[in-house]
Amino acid sequence: MELLHKDLTDQILKTYFDVYNELGFGFLEKVYQNALFLELKNRGFFVEAQKQIKVYYKETQVGEYYADLIVNEAVILELKATEVIVKEFEFQLINYLKATDIEVGFLLNFGSKPEFKRRVFSNDRKSSLPRG
Repeated sequence: MELLHKDLTDQILKTYFDVYNELGFGFLEKVYQNALFLELKNRGFFVEAQKQIKVYYKETQVGEYYADLIVNEAVILELKATEVIVKEFEFQLINYLKATDIEVGFLLNFGSKPEFKRRVFSNDRKSSLPRG
């Protein structure tokens, strides 16, 4: 079975490793976000940083969050600069996917060793989610 958005996610991962190899570890997340944003843009991708995502409960907005990066309106990137990826980060990414019509997300960690998790979340509500 083919992975959803495989070509795009392969390119995102390549860019992530290129940025990691250039900068190494030890910077704040914002530094990596800025570098990854710049590198993805330079490679021709449509990238949005800190895009507001509204969270709804029974069709009423109950909050919002800001995605670190969204690439080609198809993949959410949640960036971390910690020693290891913990389960709470993965749950955070799944919740971000639940709140949008985007189905694929990456948790990219710029820790002492590069580490990533790919998550997919799809359900019947995706097509009926409010936009904006």
